[in-house]
Amino acid sequence: MTRVVVTGVGVISAAGDAPEPFWDALLAAKPLFTEARATPGTGILAAEVLVEPDWNALGVKASSCDRSALFAVYAARQALARAGLEPPFERPDRVAVILGNGAGGVCSVEEQYVRRYEQAQTRVHPMTVAKAMVSSSASWVSMATGARGPCFVTSSACASAAHAIGTALQFLRAGLADVAIAGGVEASLSNGALRAWDAMKIMSSTACRPFARGRDGLILSEGAGVLVLETAEHAARRGARATVELAGFGSNADAGNLFAPDVEGMAAAVRLALADAGLTPEEIAYVNAHGTGTAANDKAETEALTSVFGAGRAPPVSSIKGVAGHGLGAAGGIEAVATVMAIERGVAPPTANFDAADPDCPLDCIPNVPREMAIPAALSNSFAFGGLNASLAFRRI
Repeated sequence: MTRVVVTGVGVISAAGDAPEPFWDALLAAKPLFTEARATPGTGILAAEVLVEPDWNALGVKASSCDRSALFAVYAARQALARAGLEPPFERPDRVAVILGNGAGGVCSVEEQYVRRYEQAQTRVHPMTVAKAMVSSSASWVSMATGARGPCFVTSSACASAAHAIGTALQFLRAGLADVAIAGGVEASLSNGALRAWDAMKIMSSTACRPFARGRDGLILSEGAGVLVLETAEHAARRGARATVELAGFGSNADAGNLFAPDVEGMAAAVRLALADAGLTPEEIAYVNAHGTGTAANDKAETEALTSVFGAGRAPPVSSIKGVAGHGLGAAGGIEAVATVMAIERGVAPPTANFDAADPDCPLDCIPNVPREMAIPAALSNSFAFGGLNASLAFRRI
């Protein structure tokens, strides 16, 4: 089977606008939550990207892009630079762009609703349709880089990015591309979207505390996380240095409740990823958990990991959402970046805000302090509303 390696990573999030500050923030385990700018006075918290790079320097017309597309291009260019694959590409037709995105240009749409119905303007922005399209982030990355291979967006709620990365793995294995720019992006912190999430009563008003006793919900975030994936042959041919392999991908559906997590579905996705990678449970040294900080998700994920690894035998587990928040369609991409960096650096990032252990989550959650450890293989899990499960297996080369 064709092997696929990671040659570059890029990220922009509340935790940092490049891999190095992002990583430092994860290790510091300090939450980056503030009152959401779109909902002042409501107490709704979010993990927002507060830096404003020179978007026009990315090779796109920023005024024509939704914020999500700008994030995607920014992270993709970072990843390509670190991979030593900056455009123009030798074979642009062999470079794929596969991104995950959950909500599309929801902020751009809301801006135009305000313009039309609150401000009573008769015309909306002529780029509204283009900004709103859920596929626009992939299109803009293609146009900004010149990539002419397969190009599309997967949209599966909080599993979108993991599905995109897993699909890219399959495309590379199948010989449909030599390189894939793969990951996820989200910029959906609009007034309406935040209020809609708040109405579900699953958002914390204090801090996201994955797997901890008394945890009271998630905190939404925005950003992008992108990997440059290459066939091992292509990377070797151009002399690229790769230390991490994307070894496996598992994906399935619960076919059950729209919102309630399903232990069997989660566990089955993890088993599929292990089987695809040719790894045994005993070979996994670390799990980057979905770990949303809600009572139901974290308990179900614990039970799923126990089912796969055996009672008391799960490897160390952590969730970065206590620092970076829940990126929805971007989450799997941002967390894949963290997983790759953990393997490369031999350090597992901690679970922030872990103030008390929960007997319902009997895991080694790496509480509050990073842990130096060899990580020959790791998993990154993404479990979405709609019963959409995905798991990625990475291995050190």
